[in-house]
Amino acid sequence: MLSICIPIYNFDVTTLVKSLIKEKSQLNDIVEILLIDDGSSLHREKNRELAGACSYIELKTNIGRSKIRNLFINYAKQPFLLFLDCDSLLTSTDFIANYLNEIKKGVLICCGGRIYPEQSPSIHQRLSWKYGIISESKPASVRNQNPNSSFMTNNFIIQKALFNTIKFDERLTKYGHEDTLFGYDLKKHQFSIVHIENPILNGALETNEFFLQKTEVAIQNLVLILNFTNDDLNFYKDIHLLRTYLKIKPFRSVFLILVKIYNPIIRILILRGVVNIHLFNLYKLGVFIRTKKKLRL
Repeated sequence: MLSICIPIYNFDVTTLVKSLIKEKSQLNDIVEILLIDDGSSLHREKNRELAGACSYIELKTNIGRSKIRNLFINYAKQPFLLFLDCDSLLTSTDFIANYLNEIKKGVLICCGGRIYPEQSPSIHQRLSWKYGIISESKPASVRNQNPNSSFMTNNFIIQKALFNTIKFDERLTKYGHEDTLFGYDLKKHQFSIVHIENPILNGALETNEFFLQKTEVAIQNLVLILNFTNDDLNFYKDIHLLRTYLKIKPFRSVFLILVKIYNPIIRILILRGVVNIHLFNLYKLGVFIRTKKKLRL
C-alpha cells in the first residue's frame, strides 16, 4: 500500500529507518522502505548497513532535491508514496498508521507537519530553530487554511498516479522552494492538500551562517520560479515574502539603497546569535530585491 521514500544526502538515517522498521513490523498493510543516496560523501558506510532491511540505492553524483524525489517513481512498488527528509525523527509510534488511515479515507495528498526541539539550542544554531518554530511548526488547523501554500516536502504522502502526473520541477537543481512550486502546480490542477497532525521532529539544526547561505540560495530559486510562472499574481499571493514585496514595489529603488546599509548589519547580528525573525524577514526581502534585479531578464 505504501512506499516510504527517503532521499539521503550526507546524513546518518539509521535512527529514522529503524523506527520505521519497528512500526512497519506491527502493521498488516504492505509497506516498503526505499533509500536513495544522492551522491553523499559522508555516512555512506553506516547507511549501507540498512540495505538488508530495505531497498538501498547509491547515486555516484548529486542530482538535486527535485530530480531525486522524482526518481523514486521508478522504484516504488506501492500505489502511495510517503516522502521524508533524511534528518527527520519520528514523534509517534503510530506515524505510518496515521497516514494509512488517511489513504483509506480516499485522500490523494496529505502533509503531516514538522516540529522542532523545545529546548533552545546554542546561539550559533538559534536562527534555524527560531525560524522553524515560528514559520514551519504550525498546527494542521492553521495549515489547512492555506493548504497548498503550506506544503512542505519533508513529510507528506501522495498517490503515485498523481505524482506521476505532477512532479517536482527538475529545472530547480539547487536548494529551496521546490515545495512552493509543487504546491502551486497542484493548486493550478485543482488538487487540494490535506493537512493532519502527524509531525516529524527536525533532527538537525544548522548553524546561523549555513542557514543564511541556504536562505540566499533559496531566494535565487524563488526568482527563477517567478520566471517559470511568468510572474503569476496568484503565486505572489501565496508567499509572505512576495506579498510584502508587492507592497513596497513602488519604493524598491529606495529600498535597495537601504539594503546596502542594513543587510550587512543584520547579517552580523544574526551570526553573533542576535536572532529576531522580523529582522531576518527584512534581510530576506533585501536579498530578494537585489537578486531579482540581478537575475531577471
